[in-house]
Amino acid sequence: MVSFSARTMLLGSAAAAALIASPALAQEAPPATGDTASNQETQAEPAQANDQEIVVTARRRNEVLLDVPIAVTAYSGEQLSRQGALDITDVGDTTPNVTLETSRGTNTTLTAFIRGVGQQDPVAGFEQGVGIYLDDVYLNRPQGAVLDIYDVERIEVLRGPQGTLYGRNTIGGAIKYVTRRLAATPQFKARTNLGLYDQADLVLTASAPVADALRIGGSVARLSRSGWGKNYTTGEANYNKDIWAARGTIELIPTETAWLRLSGDYTWDKSNARGGHRLIPSILTKQPVLDDVFDSRGGLTDPKQKVTGGGVALHGEAELNDWLTVRSITAYRKDKSATPIDFDALPSIDLDVPAIYRNKQFSQELQAVIDRGPLAGVVGAYYLDANAQNIFDVRLYTLGALIGAPGFTAATFGDVDTKTWAIFGDFTYDFTPQWSVSLGGRYTNDKRRAQVLRKSYILGGSPELGGDAGYGAGIPIATTSDFSGRRTDTAFTPRASVTYKPNRNHTIYASFSQGFKGGGFDPRAQSTQAPVQTPAGIYDYMAFEPEKVNSYELGWKAALGRLQVATAIFNADYKNVQIPASVGCIVNGVTNFCGLTTNAGKARFRGLEIEANYAVAENFAAAGDKLSLAGTLGYLDAKYREFLTIVTTSPAGAVIPPTEINLAPYRKVQNTPKWTMSGSLDYTTPMAGGRLNLNSTLSYRSKSQQFELRTPMLDQKGYALLDANMVWRSGDGRYEVGLHGKNLTNTKYITAGYNFLTQNIYTGDFVLNPLTGNPIPAGGLGQEGVLTAYYGNPRQIFVSLGFNF
Repeated sequence: MVSFSARTMLLGSAAAAALIASPALAQEAPPATGDTASNQETQAEPAQANDQEIVVTARRRNEVLLDVPIAVTAYSGEQLSRQGALDITDVGDTTPNVTLETSRGTNTTLTAFIRGVGQQDPVAGFEQGVGIYLDDVYLNRPQGAVLDIYDVERIEVLRGPQGTLYGRNTIGGAIKYVTRRLAATPQFKARTNLGLYDQADLVLTASAPVADALRIGGSVARLSRSGWGKNYTTGEANYNKDIWAARGTIELIPTETAWLRLSGDYTWDKSNARGGHRLIPSILTKQPVLDDVFDSRGGLTDPKQKVTGGGVALHGEAELNDWLTVRSITAYRKDKSATPIDFDALPSIDLDVPAIYRNKQFSQELQAVIDRGPLAGVVGAYYLDANAQNIFDVRLYTLGALIGAPGFTAATFGDVDTKTWAIFGDFTYDFTPQWSVSLGGRYTNDKRRAQVLRKSYILGGSPELGGDAGYGAGIPIATTSDFSGRRTDTAFTPRASVTYKPNRNHTIYASFSQGFKGGGFDPRAQSTQAPVQTPAGIYDYMAFEPEKVNSYELGWKAALGRLQVATAIFNADYKNVQIPASVGCIVNGVTNFCGLTTNAGKARFRGLEIEANYAVAENFAAAGDKLSLAGTLGYLDAKYREFLTIVTTSPAGAVIPPTEINLAPYRKVQNTPKWTMSGSLDYTTPMAGGRLNLNSTLSYRSKSQQFELRTPMLDQKGYALLDANMVWRSGDGRYEVGLHGKNLTNTKYITAGYNFLTQNIYTGDFVLNPLTGNPIPAGGLGQEGVLTAYYGNPRQIFVSLGFNF
């Protein structure tokens, strides 16, 4: 037994250490629960859940991670609570080779990358590379995908192509957000967070059985904080939060082998638009760079920032016999985002983009889950009917003043319909207790229809956006695009794996899978531009081709006494990588704003992932003490092997005839650091009739680029984040008090940005005006120059209080 002073020192040391999520590698048989969420029958959460016993449904059946031949990381709801996680982006810090960030300008649009695959642009026409699932319902658009963490059972992150097990195929990976099932006894839970920047969060959850077979429940959340900075033009708080959210559920359980769940959720986000931070002085008005990276001068205030969205889902499951279970998932979702995007982040109307995004989707999924002796698997069918619309103006008023076109605006109306259906299946056969083989396949049919209308206005913008305070609705002077397009992409994508279990403590697997992401249409593109004469699929201005990937993976998962470990090495070969970009273009002799989507030829991603957890000791300082170490390591070598383009200048700047060249040596994969790491220490001890948990997380990400071409000042160097948490729970689980610190070193790091400066296409260096020494705005888009950054969260310290009855 150590002395009181030694124990106090131990507690203090543990509070400054690090905790991360590691794979659930327990060997106990999982309970028989549905895929949507595990049954929650207890009145309150346990005082300390074992992270090694999380049951996941990565293969559409309940398994512990030790037995799953897939690279997947799982976080339990209790674990997320201990770590003070606030939204889904928090899990990206401790999952190898994963980037999850809030997109530019909002609180609720998600930018997700897994193993180098993702999608940064949220406009209609672009499919996500990473699938986000809310209770097995695929979210077709990134708007509203930054899910706040409340009433969550677990979060699973699957890395690599997914298609033989899930309704919607995704080429990079999938993130499953799983909410809790309703309990068999009445429950009421309340949780609040109070902290710096006037943080005030309140989540209320209640449920009760109203009959033997009927349960109802719901949650309401109020999430708020003042801004981390200030907009010096509008006077508004910058990076504030003003969100209401609600979720309701009705569950019918007529028998032990069948259940039905009707759920709905809705979110109202009235937070201010996030203003970007200029990294260079303004060229025309000579305004200096602001001192605080969370401050802005952006003057665009219309439309008023507002994001609303939600949906309803009906889940049904019936066990027809001891080997066959059928499931149905029917869902409808809809959202609308009104957002002002001030690219130049200045009071002047230089490159201002008011925008409205509208999305809706209907999906239906049917599954038959088979578990008959040595054969287990799933066969299913999926249908998605989705529509994405965006309306946005590009106000180039400073340019208009120069060319005698006051209030010059380029307006875009994009409408993209997606109708996709697929059949899929994946089965595992156990030849012996040690050897098993899995085979799966998917046939996908993607149909897209796009309508794109682009107009130029003077004296204001499009009537749909109301013009602006200075001019009102503008006068149309030209229709620059009136495009209608259709395309159908089909693909069969197989998957195969071999698993060897020398004993119950080890799983070794090798797998091959193909991934596919359909082609589409860029609603920002300009149909009146003459296509560049290059090989098919490189530039088609309006349309782009499907992506395809061949992925190979070798993994080992083991329970070595106190050490739990999961490793994977992988190699992925990509073709036709879709690279969206925004550029300046000349339309009818006038500078305009155009999209240019490249199918960049070929890329190769290969890497290594390690997740480990070591139980150091128990009962060493006091009866019931537990101390554990954990760590993750991700290494990703992402390279373009072919990036074809047309150039008219040499590296030395000399003008040459149009030439097709391979720019792969000068391009890197965006949002993809080579190294992602985290290390941990977690300490739990009995205290005051309950349990006290001390943990913290130290995570590191090496340098990464915002875009394929190096962008000085905007690209982020390597950085580390330190979090620490102290949580006490009563012995019966009814009460909880926590103190949480996130980014304790107050590290400033860039998560997104805009660049519209002229660059050397080989080196990325900015081209300077020889007379003034200023950077030259790219393609005439703005006269002030655009190099604008958005930053990750600063230091946050808050107290949490929880009550469970």
